[in-house]
Amino acid sequence: MAFSGKFEFESEKNYDEFMKRLGLPGDVIEKGRNFKIITEVQQDGQDFTWSQSYAGGNIMTNKFTIGKECEMQTMGGKKFKATVKMENGKVVADFPNYHQTSEIVGDKLVEISTIGGVTYERVSKRLA
Repeated sequence: MAFSGKFEFESEKNYDEFMKRLGLPGDVIEKGRNFKIITEVQQDGQDFTWSQSYAGGNIMTNKFTIGKECEMQTMGGKKFKATVKMENGKVVADFPNYHQTSEIVGDKLVEISTIGGVTYERVSKRLA
């Protein structure tokens, strides 16, 4: 499936401004800057397991089925309910404070998050 694979952080745009809009403290923003986040995606048809490994050994895993409500978790560990959609080949989710789309472009995973007019883009290269 198109999304299945392991990806490593390659570049980002608007990190600081986006994280400030999320309300994260400066020391947390500094610690996370340019951290080599590893994203692993397993896709089986409409079913996804999406895991991201962050600084300090934190791993966040969300399991969801396209079009069905599920319980998910934010980077900060906050749980919420959402219905993840597929729109034009992009995985689309509304988190409590921001809107996110994820897509495969060539051999890269491109994740775009938007909050209050600020758009954060993270690009990860495929490892496997």
